[in-house]
Amino acid sequence: MELGIIGLGRMGSNMTVRLLKGGHRVVGNARTKESVDRIVEKGAEGAYTLDELVNKLDSPRVIWLMIPAGSPVDKTIQALIPEVDQGDIIIDGGNSYYKDTKRRANLLKEKKINFVDVGTSGGVWGLTEGYSMMVGGEKAVVNKLSPIFETLAPASDKGWGHVGPNGAGHFVKMVHNGIEYGLMQAYAEGFSLMKKKEEFKLDMHQIAEIWSYGSVVRSWLLDLTAQALSKGSDLNKIIPYVEDSGEGRWTVFEAIDLDVAAPVITLSLLKRLSSRDKESYADRLLALMRESFGGHAVKRNE
Repeated sequence: MELGIIGLGRMGSNMTVRLLKGGHRVVGNARTKESVDRIVEKGAEGAYTLDELVNKLDSPRVIWLMIPAGSPVDKTIQALIPEVDQGDIIIDGGNSYYKDTKRRANLLKEKKINFVDVGTSGGVWGLTEGYSMMVGGEKAVVNKLSPIFETLAPASDKGWGHVGPNGAGHFVKMVHNGIEYGLMQAYAEGFSLMKKKEEFKLDMHQIAEIWSYGSVVRSWLLDLTAQALSKGSDLNKIIPYVEDSGEGRWTVFEAIDLDVAAPVITLSLLKRLSSRDKESYADRLLALMRESFGGHAVKRNE
């Protein structure tokens, strides 16, 4: 298949490379000429304007957005509407709020433009490991896109699926990220407790490696934590300031709206907020984990 990708940050670029390796034709567009030039060097075709991207794709077009949630998505969709044709497909693969996704889907439906939301997980490791994709939209449209999802996923029949109508993909990804908050917090608190037990002089990296095999708490997140701790477990240069992407907040809001108790996710979000006011080993480790799995920037003392 052929498709255009708008947004060539680290994740968008890695997805482009994986698609190219899978035999797809990809036209890339980004805000800067340098980003487009880099993806052209990797084998994609470059488009330095939205108009150029649309003109380089045959109808029915598939255009995948990998851009920040919120206003950038709305602005890009508004810019694309007069350029694309009826029957074309726009995909939002970012971390958009699912209520915004439903609104955008209704807008595009009036224009007879198809819209698909893809909650995408995999971070910087997706290029080699594949991406987990939670897809929302009309089933017939999603089926047309299956060759793309099969290429991006860990396997053609694993790691992706059509989970429901428009909004469902981003809703499931929102809850996924809320769960992620809780898992990360539990690991961080456990390692912090062991670090504090100075009497035993415990080796954090060694324990993470032990738990990675056969343990009930083993996980890919723990594997990444072990890898990060292999570089040293003091973390003195890591500033314990932990960002939140917004999806944890949306998950908590949704839990309140639906009268569903979600204390672990809620407390893990509050812990991130508290990290901005004080220092702790747990928060340093949380920041390091975010860097390991998602390539998120970490504040360091030089």
